[in-house]
Amino acid sequence: MTRHSVSVAAAVVDDGGRVLAIRRRDNGHWEPPGGVLELDETVTEGLVREVLEETGVNVEPEALTGVYKNMTHGIVALVFRCAVVDGRPAPTPETAEVAWLPADRLPEYMDEAYAVRMLDALQPGPPAIRAHDGRALLAR
Repeated sequence: MTRHSVSVAAAVVDDGGRVLAIRRRDNGHWEPPGGVLELDETVTEGLVREVLEETGVNVEPEALTGVYKNMTHGIVALVFRCAVVDGRPAPTPETAEVAWLPADRLPEYMDEAYAVRMLDALQPGPPAIRAHDGRALLAR
């Protein structure tokens, strides 16, 4: 039986409209902070843990902004707009770089499948629901 993996990601936006992003150590790609949920943790616990592990920042989820399915790998990602509670962004053992990126430049840094998650989080309204292949959105 094939199973899905569930991941979480944070759209952390500062007062200037910049988005907190990480550059992964393993592949050098820029992405929103986040990762796979552990079996014994809630969605919120996993989100807070992953962001802290990757950025050194404690966050508080404010709203679900999107649900994204990687059709190639069977990963369902839940993205939440979050507020910073405390901490200063800094590289960690999992991240080579942590930066506040201007929203209008996200497509220059991230694959479309990741940039759109942050751009969706900046929009009012209900959560977006999208499918992608790991890099680009799929028309479905």
